[in-house]
Amino acid sequence: MELAPLAPLFDRPGPWASVYAATPAGQEATPEHRAAQAREVAGELAAQGADEANCRAVREALGSAAYGAGHPGHAVFAARGEVVLDPPLTHRPPFTTASTWAPLPHLGPLLDYAPDEPLCLIAYLDRGGADFEVRTATGGGGTGEGAGGEWPVRRTSAADWSERHFPLAEPGRPEEEQSWEENGLAVARALQECVEQTGAGLVILAGGARERRWVHEKLPQHLRASVVETPHGGRGATAKLGDAEVAEARGALLARHTHEELDRFLAARTPASGRVDATEGVPALMDAARAHRIAELVLSPGGPDTHREVWAGPEPDQLALRRAQVQHFGAGEPFPARADDALLRSAAMSGAEVILVHPEPGTPAPLGGLGALLRWPDGSPRGRAAGPEPL
Repeated sequence: MELAPLAPLFDRPGPWASVYAATPAGQEATPEHRAAQAREVAGELAAQGADEANCRAVREALGSAAYGAGHPGHAVFAARGEVVLDPPLTHRPPFTTASTWAPLPHLGPLLDYAPDEPLCLIAYLDRGGADFEVRTATGGGGTGEGAGGEWPVRRTSAADWSERHFPLAEPGRPEEEQSWEENGLAVARALQECVEQTGAGLVILAGGARERRWVHEKLPQHLRASVVETPHGGRGATAKLGDAEVAEARGALLARHTHEELDRFLAARTPASGRVDATEGVPALMDAARAHRIAELVLSPGGPDTHREVWAGPEPDQLALRRAQVQHFGAGEPFPARADDALLRSAAMSGAEVILVHPEPGTPAPLGGLGALLRWPDGSPRGRAAGPEPL
C-alpha cells in the first residue's frame, strides 16, 4: 500500500484523535443515533485526555448527515481542533467504534479497513471483440474524495475509457477468417494502452476460457501480474459484472500480492552475497528507520510488538527504544508512541510502502509482527543495487 495519501497526518504536531466507526445499520442509521454515537466517542477521547477543541471536531465529523453514506465505516483524524483527514472505510470493522488520543495518529486499522482499492479495468471478451469498462472501488468511473484531499490520491482519465468497444472484424473480411492470434493481440494492445492512460491497477478478463487465454498470453509480462480472470460477465449491458464480483477480484489480487510480498520478505531474511535484504523486530527496525533504509514495511496487526512502547521525536527519523537515545538524536521533548505508529510515520515520510499480512497460526511471519525489506545507501530497494556491493 502506498502511504503518500497519509502525508497530511505528519505535517503538523499532535496529539492526535484517531477514531474508527462502523456505519450504523437499519433503524440505527438516523441523525439522532449518529449524534449519540458521536457524543459517546467524544466522551471516550475526553477521558483519555483530549481537549475540548479536538473532541468537538470529532463530534461534528461523526455526527454530520453525510457520515458513512454509502460506506461501511469512517475514520476521523483530528489535531489542534481540526479534522485533517476523514477517509471512508471500504471494509466494515468488527467493532462499533474505537478511539485513541496519542502523540501520533493510530494508522494500523486504516490499512486494514481501507486498503488500497486499485482502479479496475474490466475487459468483456467474446469472439467478435471486447468491451472495456473502468470502475472505481465505489462502482463509478471517477475518483472518490474525502475531506483533506482525495482518498486515495488518484489522477486518471477513467471517464474517457469507460464503455469503450473494440470490434475485431475488419471491413470486408469475414469474422471467421480472423485468427485467434490477431484478435488476442489487438485486444491486448488496446488493454495496455488503457492501463497506461488510466493507471488501472487491476485488470479483469471476463468471458469464455478461450477468449481469456488468447488475450492473457498476449499481454506484456508486467501487466499479467495485475490480471484476474472470471468466467462471469460478457458483452452487452445485461451481462456486466456486479460490484460483489469486482470486489471478489480485488480481494483475489490483494491476497496474491500479499502472499508474494511475504514470500519475498521471508526469503530476504536469509543472508545472500554477504548481506541481508530484510530485517525484523523492533530494535533492528528502529535502526533501519533512522537510516532511511526501509523500502517496504511488513506489518502483521496482531503481532505483539505492534503496540510495544518506543520513544519518538518531532522528526520521523527520531525514534528509538529509550528516551535518552531520542534526545541524543536531537529531540528536545521525546514522547512515547506505539511501535507500529512510529514506524508507519517514518515509512510514509521516507517514501516507503507497507504490506499488511495476516498469517495463519503456525505459518512464518515477521518477528513480533514487524519487519521490513531494506533499501541500501544508494537508494536501491531489497538489495538490488545498481553499483558495486556495499561494504
